[in-house]
Amino acid sequence: MIKLFNSFVPIRNYMLQLHWQTSAIKFIMLMSLGNIILYNSHVFLFSASNLDYLSLNGMLTLATVAVVIFIVTALFLVLLSIISKHLAKLFCMLSAVVNSIALYFVLTYQVVLDKTMIGNVFNTNLSEASSYLHPKLILYLLLLGILPCWFIYKIRINKISRKSLLLQSLIFILIMIVWAYLNASRSLWIDKYSSRLGSRIMPWSYIGNTWKYQSMNLKFSSEQILLPPATFTADNEKTVIILVIGEAARAKNFSLLGYGRPTNPLLAKIGVIALRNTISCSTYTSLSLRCILSHTDVSSAFSKQYEPLPSYLYRHGVDVIWRTNNWSEPPLKVNSYQRNSDLEQDCKGDYCKYDEVLLSGLGERIRASKQQKIFAAIHHWGSHGPSYYTRYPKKFEVYKPVCKSVELNQCTDNELINAYDNTIVYTDYFLARTIEILQELKTSTMLIYISDHGQSLGEYGLYLHGAPYTIAPDVQKDIPFLVWMSPEFMKKKGINSDQIKQSQSHSHQNIFHSVMGAFNMHSDAYNDQLDIFNVMVESFSAE
Repeated sequence: MIKLFNSFVPIRNYMLQLHWQTSAIKFIMLMSLGNIILYNSHVFLFSASNLDYLSLNGMLTLATVAVVIFIVTALFLVLLSIISKHLAKLFCMLSAVVNSIALYFVLTYQVVLDKTMIGNVFNTNLSEASSYLHPKLILYLLLLGILPCWFIYKIRINKISRKSLLLQSLIFILIMIVWAYLNASRSLWIDKYSSRLGSRIMPWSYIGNTWKYQSMNLKFSSEQILLPPATFTADNEKTVIILVIGEAARAKNFSLLGYGRPTNPLLAKIGVIALRNTISCSTYTSLSLRCILSHTDVSSAFSKQYEPLPSYLYRHGVDVIWRTNNWSEPPLKVNSYQRNSDLEQDCKGDYCKYDEVLLSGLGERIRASKQQKIFAAIHHWGSHGPSYYTRYPKKFEVYKPVCKSVELNQCTDNELINAYDNTIVYTDYFLARTIEILQELKTSTMLIYISDHGQSLGEYGLYLHGAPYTIAPDVQKDIPFLVWMSPEFMKKKGINSDQIKQSQSHSHQNIFHSVMGAFNMHSDAYNDQLDIFNVMVESFSAE
């Protein structure tokens, strides 16, 4: 063993002593070219799929894309080198590591690194991140991240004056201007696809969109604007409302909404109303949650940050409970905030590892409340990918065989859909159990279920969610919206299930105003047109 170890010593010493000497400009050009070759092949595949790449015009367009990536990267490295050549090397090493990881997800899940996807990254916790681990990801990191880092580290850059570097930057700018002038006819194509190209180019896609996301997030993290004071219609009966926020559930796979498989067998038996044509405001969780909990449209980057529904109810004396094994909710003020880890301490049984833990002791907590109005929001794990088969207990594996790989493109369509449909079957059970808790209260109760966004299961080569909203497929935006009402609630409101407003379309905005309406709560923030329980508006509209 010692002899074997000693045989590697010369190799180790050689590798440690190995260095390459080069000029700053050669280093910059090498890094810029390497960035294109190693990390941006998918950009050219995308470009080629959207033009006639065999024609002269197509070839020049592809060349223009390459020149732009090269010049932008080179120019940035020149500017860093003016500050410090070590800073330029550090940037190249860090971007190599991040590029390798990003490239794995781009090629495996066909994601684009726009502001939406960056939001997903920043709202991912350790538990979710670990579900994406795969040997191929480690291979990408080693070959395209760590190995290039080692080569960059071993490069020694000769000293160069700042004047020379400034001259180089001017030369790069001049080259870009001349190329743009000579290829002006290609500008229309580039302008048309600029946003989709920009969200694919490494490393500028995630650098630029991280800046955009953090700027938007800073705005949303600012102090919330309080909504107008509200009043309640006199009511002596206890009212309990549960809002269940689903995760990555798509309407297409709910049998209550016409799906061929019986994925909602329990809910179909207990009078749950399915509201059709419901569209999410976003394809990622954090923005969708803001929409669900807001009285107005907040999907725009210019939207103001208003007081969310739970905080608004809490400020007006409603007993507000928030239970979650998910994340990404805006800052909240509630009576009780509990994560699954808090609830697991007093939970016994295998079900505690799944969404059911969120129901542990919920009935007792509601009965113990001294308030007449109680609002419980449950944000569950639902159908979050890619490890769909881990989201439900084994007994809910109704459809087989199932996909058991995080590399979803390696599974058959049947395996992937089976695994996903099993998560919907478990959601059906979870919602039925929640309704049982409400039925046992023998008072005015109501449940609303709505998903944050949909999910792609390989359609158009896309997986998961988070596609840019304007080009996202319908399956990432069409979501289930379900309602259940107790007889006591319907009697108090003077409505029945047939009168629930089936508008031509529904959205996340219906939630805020429908909850206010269910509590007989009124203020200038309330919009009766968006309240699904306001049958007077429906009757008036029909006339």
